[in-house]
Amino acid sequence: MAPYAALMAVFALAAFPLAAEAQGGTYRCASKDGKKYYGSTIPRQCAGQPVEQLNAQGLVVRRFTAEGEDKDKADKAAEAAKRKEADNAQREESRRNRALLATYTSEKDVDEARRRALEENHKAISEIQARIESIKKDQTRLSKELEFYTGKNKPPAKLVEEIDSVKLQLQAQEGLLVAKRKEVDTINARYDDDKKRYAELTRGKK
Repeated sequence: MAPYAALMAVFALAAFPLAAEAQGGTYRCASKDGKKYYGSTIPRQCAGQPVEQLNAQGLVVRRFTAEGEDKDKADKAAEAAKRKEADNAQREESRRNRALLATYTSEKDVDEARRRALEENHKAISEIQARIESIKKDQTRLSKELEFYTGKNKPPAKLVEEIDSVKLQLQAQEGLLVAKRKEVDTINARYDDDKKRYAELTRGKK
């Protein structure tokens, strides 16, 4: 029975190409070893080899390589991702425009919002400058205390720690002051953009 079963399997494999061609939508290729393979999808043995697509009558309707098919799929996926990104950007712009029109009723509203933002920034800068002056006074006081130990005993560890702490506080506040001053340009740029977009969105509606 075993030899007979093996013989039948060989006949079945030999007949498969003809049956596959008759079904339509069949793929065919010759592997590196010269053998032909068929399948309703591209056979794995066709990797890197030219592939033919056959119609129901067994005629070649298309020729391509497996790599070319993969590249085509990759190109389509990249194009779909690009379209999705563009759609998302358009939806985000529409959302921002709706929010802008819901926030302002006129260009004067934009100017008023700018004024308030700049006032808050100026107030924050003044508060930081006041803290810096206070810290500098602490530094002066601690420096005088440190002078008392010059050439004499070693200064107390607590005094040294306090001097280091005040120095760090001063550095932090000075960095914050720089950042707040830079915010002025950011605020003006933001409201310049809001005012420009508001004018574009409401043009012809007045």
